[in-house]
Amino acid sequence: MGLKGQGGAGKGAAWRGLPAGIWALGLVSMLMDISSEMIHALLPVYLTVGLGATALAVGVIEGIAEATASITKVFSGALSDRIGRRKELAALGYGLAALTKPVFPLAPTIGWLVAARFIDRVGKGIRGAPRDALVADLAPEGRRGAAFGLRQSLDTFGAFLGPLAAIALMWAFANDFRAVFWVAVVPAFLALALILFAVKEPPRPEGLRRVKKPLSRSELRLLGGAYWSVVGLAAVFTLARFSEAFLILKAEASGLSLMLVPLVLVGMNAVYSLSAWPAGVLSDRVGTTGLLLVGLVVLVAADLVLAYGPGLAALGLGVALWGLHMGLTQGLLSALVAETVPAELRGTAFGMFNLITGVAMLLASVIAGALWQGFGPQATFLAGAGFALLAAVGLGRSGWRRINR
Repeated sequence: MGLKGQGGAGKGAAWRGLPAGIWALGLVSMLMDISSEMIHALLPVYLTVGLGATALAVGVIEGIAEATASITKVFSGALSDRIGRRKELAALGYGLAALTKPVFPLAPTIGWLVAARFIDRVGKGIRGAPRDALVADLAPEGRRGAAFGLRQSLDTFGAFLGPLAAIALMWAFANDFRAVFWVAVVPAFLALALILFAVKEPPRPEGLRRVKKPLSRSELRLLGGAYWSVVGLAAVFTLARFSEAFLILKAEASGLSLMLVPLVLVGMNAVYSLSAWPAGVLSDRVGTTGLLLVGLVVLVAADLVLAYGPGLAALGLGVALWGLHMGLTQGLLSALVAETVPAELRGTAFGMFNLITGVAMLLASVIAGALWQGFGPQATFLAGAGFALLAAVGLGRSGWRRINR
């Protein structure tokens, strides 16, 4: 199932074989991530130190924001299928996110920041599923692994650059939070301009079925068993890879100085960014099942190193392995979603995928936190290894072979 990609992709090198629209969407993701991560890397400290918020308030704000994003993705994806267009909704989501960025340096109270964070996450929810469906629509047949891998690499490169930029600018501006927040406005509006003017939506193929009620039971059934197998596997994957916040907690427990703790996420995202695109390109040639299994093995190794490895060297190795497993799995799962559903239901499929994995991430983080508090860091990472092994069993089931490419 799939649409022919736009842009004349051929059999040549990967960078020549992907349409300009795929590159543009990847750069849009990168720029918005640079902006968002510059702010989010500093926001918890700004809320507590600058505005006097409690840690509980920070947790509630983040929990509400992320839940809102997950729920919004379902409806935006379905709407993109209903209207038969992706770009407008994706641009609306990026536009909302860009418009909130000036609020952060201007906000006089916590209430303003809560509203800005909420609208920013609504924007993320609106853009997520239509953007991924648009990547699938633009990608040439047989190159969807490379397309999603490239977008994920560029997106994660933004998550790598954002915190580094925040650290450098805090030094340059003598810890002036508001000055850093103003700088973050620039890449956000560049991202909006790029999607508005550089991304062209491919024409809707003649004869493609119109979807009137994408979230109805009959339409959801049309997504098929292979798709729901992907979603189920991804949910177990997510249970195994709880929030990266626990990597930061592990770094602090391992003796890394508080000033250097953010480098854990910088290092993880660097490995993630460098591995996601090559993994996608390779999956187009050899299929996904083997690479996903390798990713699970790498995750088990990461968990075991983080559970038992002593000192900062083990921490560095565990974080690098964690980033590698992300690169080997996340783009591939997105490509599988695109491959296993009818073209006219891709928005709905990505929306449901994001909702279910978002709920799984919330559950995973609650389980991880409870184990950490009750039994210590080792129990948290051993539980992650257990869930990864469970996902590997699911990957090997006969029903899974239906979706291997």
